[in-house]
Amino acid sequence: MDTVRLGIIGFGQQGGFYSRILAAKMVPGMTLGAICDIDPDKRDAAHEQFPNVTIFDDIDALLASDEVDAVVTTVPHYLHPEFAIKALTAGKHTLVDKPAGVYTKQVRVMNEFAATKPDLTFAIMFNQRTNPLYVELKQLLASGELGALRHWNWIITTWWRPQGYYQQSEWRATWGGEGGGVLVNQAPHQIDLSQWLCGMPKKVFAKLGFGFRRDIAVEDEVVALFDLGGGSTGSFTTSVHDVKGTDRLEILLDGGKIVVDNSEKVTIMRFREEEQVASARTTPESTKRLFAGENILGDDFVTTETKTYESVWGQQHAAVLANFAAHILEGVPLIAPGSDGINGVRLANAMHLSAFLGTEVDIDFSEDQYLSELNKRIAEEGKFDLQPQI
Repeated sequence: MDTVRLGIIGFGQQGGFYSRILAAKMVPGMTLGAICDIDPDKRDAAHEQFPNVTIFDDIDALLASDEVDAVVTTVPHYLHPEFAIKALTAGKHTLVDKPAGVYTKQVRVMNEFAATKPDLTFAIMFNQRTNPLYVELKQLLASGELGALRHWNWIITTWWRPQGYYQQSEWRATWGGEGGGVLVNQAPHQIDLSQWLCGMPKKVFAKLGFGFRRDIAVEDEVVALFDLGGGSTGSFTTSVHDVKGTDRLEILLDGGKIVVDNSEKVTIMRFREEEQVASARTTPESTKRLFAGENILGDDFVTTETKTYESVWGQQHAAVLANFAAHILEGVPLIAPGSDGINGVRLANAMHLSAFLGTEVDIDFSEDQYLSELNKRIAEEGKFDLQPQI
């Protein structure tokens, strides 16, 4: 095999996007093999846009064919683990779109099954991991140059969604149809990046607004505090009702500070020495000068570097697809192994559970308890089947 033929399962907004990227030959080593959707209108649209591509109306038919070597699952969140297991069972390399699933129990089952198929590639579409800004930031943090982490804070409120957005379909912004709100729909990339860059927390305390500024059942605002252990903390704020949203990540370390604005500009401040060392040398007399407005640490204590990164349409998604293909063809390491998807789901579940219970929760919370709380809310909606105890 010198080219991976990709099957698109679900021809909605995301599936159509991937199809156009492939048709534009933006993905080395990969072509568009087939498209599948149960909706006749979407199949007609797919046929009109890609008349030379086979269109299936059933996932089992696509997986039984020899039209594709791999698939990507662009379907409702609850179906990601189920369809991934189907694809792996059929011997297809599998790329799961974000999020990996809705609750950790189903994602863990998917991961465990994928582990039994070591000859197949299993990955997840965390395209922000290919953003050069975050790639270089991860390298800087991993180097230890700026010392130990003290605190990170991410305000990400740049996805304003009006009420009309939620009225497009009955499953949107429901517990039974979508599995949550901003945490499972808009924010999974930032949730993944937070732990990819700074590590998983040990405990989570969160305050969520359920239908706070929108007529929906799920969360439209989140304020969360993470305990990373050893005195390090993180905080995360997101919402869908800020019409002039903010995207700002700040990371404070012993030896410097990093500020990322709009995921395109990074400011790196390096301290001449660790802050604790500089603090220990101060005296009551020098502190008085500080309060008088004097820079007692000196003008050379902080050096500042600023970089701006440009983003090209489709480039980050294409990079994940190309990496997926390269792993299949050449064994190149994956940027986002499929098993990584459980981390973001666990964080989102922990935030939900903390808000449900009104208390801090361990990151290794009871999966059965979370599923029970989720099913309570699905039952209250009265529109969808309860999620099974796996």
